[in-house]
Amino acid sequence: MPVRRLDPVLIDRIAAGEVVERPASALKELIENALDAGAARIDVALEAGGKKLIRVIDDGFGMSAQDLDLAVERHATSKLPGGDLSAIETLGFRGEALPSIGSVASLEITTRASGAPHGSRICVDQGAKSAIAPAAHPQGTRIEIRDLFAATPARLKFLKNDRAEARAASETVQRHAMAHPQVRFTFSGGGEAAGFEFAAQGPGDAGLLARLTDILGREFSANALRVEAEREGVSLAGFAGLPTWHRANASAQFLFVNGRPVRDKLLAGAVRAAYMDFVPQGRHPALALFLSCDPREVDVNVHPAKAEVRFRDGGLVRGLIVGALKQTLAGALHRATPNNSAAALDLLARRGFGAARSGYAPAANWDWRASPAKPEHSGPSAGFAEATNLFAAPDQTSFATDGALARIASVSARAHQQQPLQQDLDAPLGAARAQLHETYIVAQTREGIVIVDQHAAHERLVYERLKAARAGSSPPRQHLLIPVIVEMGQSEAARVCDAADLLGEFGLRVEPFGPGAVAVSETPAALGACDASSLVRDLAAALAGEGGGAAPLEKRLDRVLATLACHHSVRAGRRLGADEMNALLREMERTPGSGQCNHGRPTYVELKLVDVEKLFGRR
Repeated sequence: MPVRRLDPVLIDRIAAGEVVERPASALKELIENALDAGAARIDVALEAGGKKLIRVIDDGFGMSAQDLDLAVERHATSKLPGGDLSAIETLGFRGEALPSIGSVASLEITTRASGAPHGSRICVDQGAKSAIAPAAHPQGTRIEIRDLFAATPARLKFLKNDRAEARAASETVQRHAMAHPQVRFTFSGGGEAAGFEFAAQGPGDAGLLARLTDILGREFSANALRVEAEREGVSLAGFAGLPTWHRANASAQFLFVNGRPVRDKLLAGAVRAAYMDFVPQGRHPALALFLSCDPREVDVNVHPAKAEVRFRDGGLVRGLIVGALKQTLAGALHRATPNNSAAALDLLARRGFGAARSGYAPAANWDWRASPAKPEHSGPSAGFAEATNLFAAPDQTSFATDGALARIASVSARAHQQQPLQQDLDAPLGAARAQLHETYIVAQTREGIVIVDQHAAHERLVYERLKAARAGSSPPRQHLLIPVIVEMGQSEAARVCDAADLLGEFGLRVEPFGPGAVAVSETPAALGACDASSLVRDLAAALAGEGGGAAPLEKRLDRVLATLACHHSVRAGRRLGADEMNALLREMERTPGSGQCNHGRPTYVELKLVDVEKLFGRR
């Protein structure tokens, strides 16, 4: 067949297929135009998820009649004054959005430039452009898109239902609102999605956090850590959520490059690497990070919808993100999400603890020693008596409870007789007061109590200690007088032997010892008298879980360290003395990431005294 030139309208419709995938894509282009025009307020309204109507009104610079006439022509733009594609400083620049939209829908633009005596209006109906007409309009621009994809009905069949399209459009507005907290945004979903209004925020971190809180909720503010870093002209800012506040997917991760919302594999991979030590497998942190760099160092023109970017030095960007996030998480030390405490209180309330639920309040002069249900061994060291004193304020001897507390503490509480030190009470995790079931440490603070999982906490401490030792120098080794022979499956033995050099870096020396067996001649001195056989079997399972040699080296190192730490940690069921428990609490306060164990589970729960009193109807 002969080569022929395509019809201009058909060309625009083909371009629309690349730029405008769905109503949210068209809305994105309009919002970016409004932001580039210096708008301080942007109002968005939809009907039928954007299929019937998309309306965007802004108070930006507006356009003259001559500019308006050119704006709907292909490849006409005001955003590349020098024509240099390597120095793009605006969100839009292709000059394709408006003509592409006008080729597949009915497009109406009304605008007025600053100082103009009146506004101007133009209509483009499925590629047919009308003449410019005068119109009454304040400074700014009003754009309406009606019957999107009316000229290409086949495209309509591939759109989702109105509710899903409206939700996607809502998320588009929210992402741009995050990047521009100084701009006021309103959104009306036409009944298909919840509307919202975000007031303009002030400059700086406070304004950004306020806007993020508007969008992500108050929980984000309570769990957010400030991130700030700069390296070789590339800067990073924003807020990252605590590792214990994670999500089932990555939908709460928002990444921006020079104010542009992007979904980039390099950036997402850097976030995963930074949080790898802290969140459980299959869970994802919440964060909003803003990367700024010279426009010449990033190519935003690699995707028609400008959703992906390419960096000149990707390694620099990845290293900056990973380093900044790890440093931020390390600075948080033992801090964990308050949601764990809220969940614990909710669980207690739903199970009926407290006078507020039972409708019973003890008499003011009630004496537990006179109760027929008193413990048989009610001396000074009785668990029940100690448990009822756990919630005492530092300047009080105790306060009465109705016995429900004994159910929380489970009569097996073993409290310590000596009075807590004032400096321990003032510490973030308080002074150890009891050990329950030889598994949980109960500590008293000035404002409440803290319950610590001793094994999970010590596992994280040992893990961080091993990492620090490996980073400094070769860890000390313990030579075994008689090598330990560990028998296992041939594939497991081969996996361990393949990782022999890796294990040697941590002080564990293994060698092949015939089919399906390995010999252990050295173990890390930090593990003490460990069970070498059990340790090697667990390491084989850990290496198998990471895909053996196919897994990234960094991930395999962390998995090995976590397994070593687990074997050396204080086990559940071990009875601890007061000094041991307090030493554990103090080390937790000094150790990065001690708010969660190596598997991402929380290591402690803090209950405020005021909340506990509410459980018992005291407030």
